[in-house]
Amino acid sequence: MGQIHATTIFAIHHKGGCAMAGDGQVTLGNAVVMKHTARKVRRLFNGNVLAGFAGSVADAFTLFEMFEGKLNEYNGNLQRAAVEVAKQWRGDKMLRQLEAMLLVMDKSTLLLVSGTGEVIEPDDGILAIGSGGNYALSAGRALKQHAGEHLTAQQIAEAALTTAADICVFTNHNIIVEAL
Repeated sequence: MGQIHATTIFAIHHKGGCAMAGDGQVTLGNAVVMKHTARKVRRLFNGNVLAGFAGSVADAFTLFEMFEGKLNEYNGNLQRAAVEVAKQWRGDKMLRQLEAMLLVMDKSTLLLVSGTGEVIEPDDGILAIGSGGNYALSAGRALKQHAGEHLTAQQIAEAALTTAADICVFTNHNIIVEAL
């Protein structure tokens, strides 16, 4: 049986707002869509933190739980929780095998957390991961630059995901957008 994965997650800080969007497609290998309505963007820490995942579903749930535990341990300090998750993820022989990535954000910080120990904060307040991530990232950057004054973070996130879904076969139009 092949790996269950494929998705697109997009996150943005813009004009004092922030939003994260994800599609609902879960794919088995490169040939079969298993589910259309997965929820890959979640609210954590009393609704003050957004987290989204791309990659293997079981691995992502393991990371969600680990991140949520660290977030509670460090009383909502997003950067500290992300660094601790990355350290544990990279340093543990079993966790190193996890095939997923996380985007996490609160009203002031946006981070990508990976199993190779990276915790990356973007210069422009935009991140995207997953199979359609580069499409969504390109669309989001263009929208922020050229229509930014007229659009909210939530509108840009939804439009970026819609663009990715139009192009990427592993991204569908069942889009969930969460905003803070």
